[in-house]
Amino acid sequence: MRPCLAPAMLSQLLSLPAVVLLWLAHFLPPSILAILGGGLGRLLYYLARRRRKIATLNIDWCFPELDAKRRRQLVQANFRALGRSLLERGILWWGSRERIERLVKVEGEEKIHALQQAGRPIILLVPHFYGLDAGAMAIAMRFDVVTIYAPQRNAVFERVFYKGRRRFGDQVMLTRQDGARATVKAMKSGRPFYYLPDLNYRRRDSIFVPFFGIQTATITGLSRLSKAAGAAVVPCVTRMLPGGQGYRVEIGDAWTEFPTDDVVADTTRMNAWIESVVRTMPEQYFWVHRRFKTRPEGEDRPY
Repeated sequence: MRPCLAPAMLSQLLSLPAVVLLWLAHFLPPSILAILGGGLGRLLYYLARRRRKIATLNIDWCFPELDAKRRRQLVQANFRALGRSLLERGILWWGSRERIERLVKVEGEEKIHALQQAGRPIILLVPHFYGLDAGAMAIAMRFDVVTIYAPQRNAVFERVFYKGRRRFGDQVMLTRQDGARATVKAMKSGRPFYYLPDLNYRRRDSIFVPFFGIQTATITGLSRLSKAAGAAVVPCVTRMLPGGQGYRVEIGDAWTEFPTDDVVADTTRMNAWIESVVRTMPEQYFWVHRRFKTRPEGEDRPY
């Protein structure tokens, strides 16, 4: 389960003084944090030029039906959501359980309980929205899960993030080096897998399937892990609510007729579903990531 920001970008921001400021800010009410976070996002829009260019290209590619002004506004809104998610993370790391429960509401957790009672392993399919860390914390307060964790080079960020993610329950945080077998074993022991498969990973782990009409390198792990563990795939989306109202985690119904014997069809279905959710709140998606970096043979890299 990766952090909401690209690790290198977040590591640069989270020096020790920044962590102290983030800790102080977490005492503020969410309505004030939302305003300050929006201001931080505006600042990042101008200062983080490389990330701005990445987000701009992604949105230009994915929303050609919008005019240039609307696409620019969407990029700006994306950075405001990014800034807000940064500041509100302090509540997740240091706020009380009661405060987090007020900040993050969960809808549909009974669906996970029902699958667990039936003895069914579970994969929570989690797209990269800026609210995913709030969702992760809310899920961890209710279930002992397994996640994939990317160790960070920045020692300050590594300590704060790792400790924060393990605040509640008995969470298992694996690395990619632990391999699929460890993940499958954890799922079969009854731990839902909080799975984020929509980043650009290595070419050998990916196939090209459509995403917003673009052939996109996409890992096939959802289909393979679901088959290996006999796991149900359960959509899990976290929405950032307006005006400092917090977050809402939406747990959907388990997918039917999944996985199939066709990995390409399964992965195409995953991307189509993620795209459909992104279109409901495009300003909250992880557009600062180089999602289209890996291209089919003969195409130039866009970034």
